[in-house]
Parts: sequence; structure tokens; C-alpha cells
Amino acid sequence: MESWGPMLRALLSGPGRRGGTRGWAFRSGQPHLPLAGLSSATELVNHWTGVFEKRGIPEARESSEYIVAHVLGAKTFQSLRPALRTQPLSPQQLQCIQELSSCRLQRMPVQYILGEWDFKGLSLKMAPPVFIPRPETEELVEWVLEEVVQRPRVEGAQDGPLILEVGCGSGAIALSLLSQLPESRVIAVDKGEAAISLTHENAQRLRLQDRIWMVPLDVTLAQKGAGHTSCPGAPWTWSSATLPTSSTRTWSSWPLRSAGAGYEDVAALDGGEEGMDVIAHILALAPQLLKDSGNIFLEVDPRQPELVSRWLQSRPDLDLQLVAVRRDFCGRPRFLHIRRSGP
Repeated sequence: MESWGPMLRALLSGPGRRGGTRGWAFRSGQPHLPLAGLSSATELVNHWTGVFEKRGIPEARESSEYIVAHVLGAKTFQSLRPALRTQPLSPQQLQCIQELSSCRLQRMPVQYILGEWDFKGLSLKMAPPVFIPRPETEELVEWVLEEVVQRPRVEGAQDGPLILEVGCGSGAIALSLLSQLPESRVIAVDKGEAAISLTHENAQRLRLQDRIWMVPLDVTLAQKGAGHTSCPGAPWTWSSATLPTSSTRTWSSWPLRSAGAGYEDVAALDGGEEGMDVIAHILALAPQLLKDSGNIFLEVDPRQPELVSRWLQSRPDLDLQLVAVRRDFCGRPRFLHIRRSGP
């Protein structure tokens, strides 16, 4: 893990990623709370947990534990050696914890504050406004891996799976699949320059850049027979996506909106009036994007499976079949497997 000093300087004063996008500066007007008598990691976690709870910050204890652990060079507070939890911290460490905790009081997501986050065992850089991958998305990756492994290999075939990811964000899905499927290749598509840049950076960090191509593309503007042709290697065998699927009405009152308000890109969740805008574009392009018997895996809003099923029934010309719906760890219908019919 990077030391907290450079991370803090980058967070508080400078650009957060390539391309000259603006950094997220600490507001000097935010009050520094008194820390007199506090010196150990455990005391600081308890202190900031109380402050966060009083200010209505979600996941108060988890937030304070992650921040303190990060400054001490650990992933989690639980992984710290018992001695490190009770010994006095240096003045510089105390100041760093206070600065990062003040950012949390501004409701900056912890992932942005730390500048990195683990996804399926990979340490990925995080930077606003690129959408932060949710824990449920790991289940989508697991499902894709299960299906790829179970699929019979064509005799004489030399190449591994060719995967298209739509809406790559930080690259979490694409890079997880590449790391688990050594012969695979990925084309990652996103309309946001910041997302393309961050995926590229994370690919380099993980030394996976030779098997991934990043393409800036808004799929809602692509037309049949055009737009997608700029992506090398089409047609694909596998496609996965985490798409903006919440309806505009649902998104405007959704708790996650306030959780990351002002930091995450709101377009990453807003899918139009019924939440079907981007899904419909992807499925309409599927005959040009996928090989025969190619597969699409989608992470959607729990309200979407029924809508997608009806939409597919209304478009038999696409030769797409909803193969399965899988629930997430909270029991909500979250993931869809759609297959293009073969000859």
C-alpha cells in the first residue's frame, strides 16, 4: 500500500488522476475537532466513530477504522497488530487522520478518501467522479467466471474468451476477469474520459494492460452497423455490463444519491424514465456485437428483470433469450444472463 503522505497530498491539493481533472481539496473552513488526550489508534477510532454518528455519516465505525488503518499502512483495522492499536501515534499521523476524517465529514466516500479499494482481491485506484464498484458486482464477476469455465472449449481454438465490457468505470469487472482468465482479452467501453483513464491506470498497476483495450464510446449514440466498429476484435463471445438502470424517479430519491453526492458521477446510475435507456441500446446492438451463442451478463436494478423480459419478447427479431436471473446476497433479482441464439 502507498504511504499516507503522498496519498494525502494528492487528495488535498492536487489532481487526482491523469488528464488534468480537478482534485478534491479539503475545505479549510471545516472545523478541526479537539483531539486532546487521544493518542492511540483504538482511541482515535472510537473518537471519530462518535463524531461521524453525531453528524449522521453512514457506516461511522467502518469509516473511522478504514481511515486509521490506512494511515498506519494497513488495509483494515482488524489486520493491525495488537501493539499498533494501542501505541501512541506520531503528530504527523494524528494530523493525517484528522484531515482524512474531515473529508469524511464532507460525505466524501471512503474509497475516494483512501484513493484505493479492493475488488475481488485486486487493489484498484479510486478517484472521483468515477463510480465506485459495489460489493454486489463481485457476484456478477463470479457468475461470468462460472459460465466461462463450464463452456466447452471448441477443438482447435487457440484464442481465449473475447469479452466486451460496457461501462468500465474503474475497470473492476474487466480486470477481475483478465486476472482470472489468463487467455482472455477485454475491450472496455465507457463514455467518460475519467473512467477510461482510470481503467488504463489500474490495468498498468496490475500489469494487465497488454490484454485490454479502452475505447471511449457512448453506446446510446451508436447505431446499428456503426459506432461499435471502432472497437477491435468484434464480434465478441462474452459481454458484461454494469449499466445505469435506475429510473430517474427512483434515482432522485435513492439513498445512494446522498451517500456520494457531489463526488460520484450521477449518470452512472440514472437510466432514464424506466431505467431501460442503456439496456435497450445494448440489446438492440447485440446481433452486431455478439457471435452466435454469445452471452450478455447485466447487473441491473431489482425492478429491471421483468421489464427486460417483456422487452425481449417484443423484439423476437433480435434472437436474444433471457437464460437466467440470479439474486444478489440480499436476495434481490440483480443479474441477468442473456444469450444470442445460434444457427
